[in-house]
Formats: sequence, C-alpha cells, structure tokens
Amino acid sequence: MSPQVFHILLALSDGERHGYGVILEVARQTGDRVRLGTGTLYTAIGRLVDAGWIEESEARPDPDVDDERRRYYRLTAAGRSALRAESERLAEAVAVARRKRVLGRQATGSRRGGS
Repeated sequence: MSPQVFHILLALSDGERHGYGVILEVARQTGDRVRLGTGTLYTAIGRLVDAGWIEESEARPDPDVDDERRRYYRLTAAGRSALRAESERLAEAVAVARRKRVLGRQATGSRRGGS
C-alpha cells in the first residue's frame, strides 16, 4: 500500500469526508509532510472505490453549510481491514527499527540518549 493510500484511508477512519476534507486531514495528520494534489487524490479514490475499500456516501450535511456538488467517501469493512493490516505491518517495522537502534525506544524519543 502506498503512503498516500494509507493516509487517505486513515483520514477516512474516523468518519466520512469529501475530497478536499481528505486533503486537509492528510496534511493535518502528517504535519504537512504529506500533501496530496487533487489528481493524486482522485486517482487514488477511483482505485479505492474499485477495490471496495471505500465507497461514496449518500448522506450529506446540511445543504446550508455544504456544496451539493461535493462527493463524500467512507471506509468499507474491507478498507478498515486493509488499513488495520497495513498499520500492523508498519508497527512491526518500527519495532524492528527500534531493536536495531535506528529509532529511540519511545515514539517521541530522540535517536540518541532517549529513554
């Protein structure tokens, strides 16, 4: 799974979002280290829909505060399962990096002299 796909699924893990909302959430959750362009986002969304990992939602927020042209997306059970599997794979990779002293023992610890 590409980092972009992982972050899109992660952005949808706590609720439905429209495309621009996904872009903003990915930027927020990565401290702006991952920035999705619209072409990248919508290409990935098309593939994720085709794979059955996300689906377009019929629900819409209050029309007074939302643009009716927006499409909202949500994770499917298969998408949540894929996100969980990738999260576990990444956690195992981080554990190996810590054992090899590539990373400190704590997620926010320093590389040298961390506790």
